[in-house]
Amino acid sequence: MKQSIVGFHLDELEDWVAELACGHDQHVRHRPPFVERPWVTTRAGRESMLGASLDCLKCDRNEAVDRK
Repeated sequence: MKQSIVGFHLDELEDWVAELACGHDQHVRHRPPFVERPWVTTRAGRESMLGASLDCLKCDRNEAVDRK
């Protein structure tokens, strides 16, 4: 299910995590050549993605939210 990005935070390993409107979190790593997300490496890039949609597999599996 598509969900909008409403914010970002760093996890304990210093990887960026997108906060989705549904209350779930999703890692948004930039790890070329497997994952190309250069926008995550800068504040301006992350801010440009606010409101963008990501597929939320946790919603698809009816998992409890990560945050309220």
